[in-house]
Amino acid sequence: MSWTKKRERLHEAAVSTIRAISKNKKISSNTGLSQRPPSNNHVSLPNVPRSIKDINKWRGESDFQAFWHLFHKKSSDLKLTLPARMIFNELEIARVELLGCSKYLGSERNISEYTNSRSNELEDEKSLNFLSYGANLWLKEDMNFNLSENSKNIVSKFIKKYKIDASSNKIRENLLKYLDDQEKFQQNAIKFLQKLDLVEKDPEDEDNEYEEAPGSTNDIENIEETVEDSVSEEKIDLKDLDQDFNIDIQDATESIDDTSIDEEIESLTYPNNDFQSSFRKDYSIYTSNFDEIIDAKDLVTNEESMRLRNQLDNLIKPHISTIGKLANRLQRLLLAKQNTSWNFNLEEGILDNSRLHRIIASPGYPLSFKQETENDFKDTIVTLLIDNSGSMRGRSISLAAICADIIGSTLERCQVKTEILGFTTKHWKGGDSKKLWIINGSRSNPGRLNDIRHIVYKSADNSWRRSRKYFGAMLREGLLKENVDGEALSWSHERLLKRHEERKILIVISDGAPVDDSTLSANREDFLDNHLREIIAKIEKESPVELQAIGIGHDVTKYYKNALTINRAEELGEVLLDELTKLFKD
Repeated sequence: MSWTKKRERLHEAAVSTIRAISKNKKISSNTGLSQRPPSNNHVSLPNVPRSIKDINKWRGESDFQAFWHLFHKKSSDLKLTLPARMIFNELEIARVELLGCSKYLGSERNISEYTNSRSNELEDEKSLNFLSYGANLWLKEDMNFNLSENSKNIVSKFIKKYKIDASSNKIRENLLKYLDDQEKFQQNAIKFLQKLDLVEKDPEDEDNEYEEAPGSTNDIENIEETVEDSVSEEKIDLKDLDQDFNIDIQDATESIDDTSIDEEIESLTYPNNDFQSSFRKDYSIYTSNFDEIIDAKDLVTNEESMRLRNQLDNLIKPHISTIGKLANRLQRLLLAKQNTSWNFNLEEGILDNSRLHRIIASPGYPLSFKQETENDFKDTIVTLLIDNSGSMRGRSISLAAICADIIGSTLERCQVKTEILGFTTKHWKGGDSKKLWIINGSRSNPGRLNDIRHIVYKSADNSWRRSRKYFGAMLREGLLKENVDGEALSWSHERLLKRHEERKILIVISDGAPVDDSTLSANREDFLDNHLREIIAKIEKESPVELQAIGIGHDVTKYYKNALTINRAEELGEVLLDELTKLFKD
């Protein structure tokens, strides 16, 4: 049996097991981003990994979703601030995971792998995702859970941030004591939030109404997928599952050649550390304390995101016909590559019914057989890195936003992961970095002096449906400032290197050279320019990432080996989709 078929069986077995464990046969399923927490009557599992060594992590995600549907009961809504709600949710998730591990002993290893892999993915120590996940790990730590060094680091950052001391140990004891009692557990979770000064009022106060408890948040309800699972329901008796409810998955993996798959993946893995160590040879940064990596949703309010999204939709209308045709062409190409094909006129295989008439006409004619073959289509991720500098204002940034929207939706339909990133600075002509430099004496050649802002409009694991409403943030007044292209390219490249997909494509959309007045006025004129050239050369020569650039109104071929220039912003959609089509034809 082919590896592709084995992966399909693994997904089917996982979904069937989730239904059996949760005692809910109405649960629908799709392949996509794993939701934390899952929405009601729905599971969303990522693609089954190509490497066996990642199977336990993937099974851990399946185990978690089964535990959530089994042990979590929808509670009354709670009104909490965003940081409090995220910590509250993570505590509830930890309760479900710990309870599941105690009742289904075979799942502990999977949940551990899943837990630690999430820690590895969290990089921004100042982000709410990073800090809130610390609450989950903090609870598990007291249960002697197998935490990695990265997980332990997140716990220590969480403790330091919220000044958690020995006085919180009693609350943690009560949380662990009431794992089986959701109501009492959540009462103690509220006490813990009060201890952290994240909840001011007594939750027992009748005037204090709360909203958005885990499993009932508006955002989860909004993103709930309507895709029905095409997999037929298997009747699985809980008695047959033994302690480890992943027995079906285990059986399905027994015949897989571990060595061959691992070697294949290993050969496609690039040594990150060696590559990164030589990036900044002649480049310096005065301070990075004021830099930020920010989600697009944090740049705008809900009202503003809706207004900008409507504005973007109006801009899309004149181009939807032309770009839509190109997107359909790309989609047909990708789906054709993913489909299987047949070899005919073989001596063994499946009997070819379409050729039986030849035997009737000529009885001495041999039987004809056919065999299914798989096309060699690699798991792929595409990153669009969009210049958000002031010179992109107007038609250029509008068309970039339109393309991000259409390409994101097209590639997602074809199960190709897509990441949409932007880069700019927080201020014009220097920010807090420059002020600090002046206070400290304004030494010569200080390095980069502005505060950079890297924007995540859509992460690779976020669905287009969840992210699209924030693409309009590119049109936000005052967002577009200056551009330090070299650091943005390095940042997006590092994100790609950490991905498990076999093929990685990075497309840069820009309208010229890097510009930052504060940096250029205090350093050599070619300071930013040389840094960009160095990083591009390094990626093009040594990296597994395929780099492509599109210049809008300016020639970028002087920087990028694989580049083209368009003179009008209106050409961007057609050119971008054409380039993607060429790449996928390879």
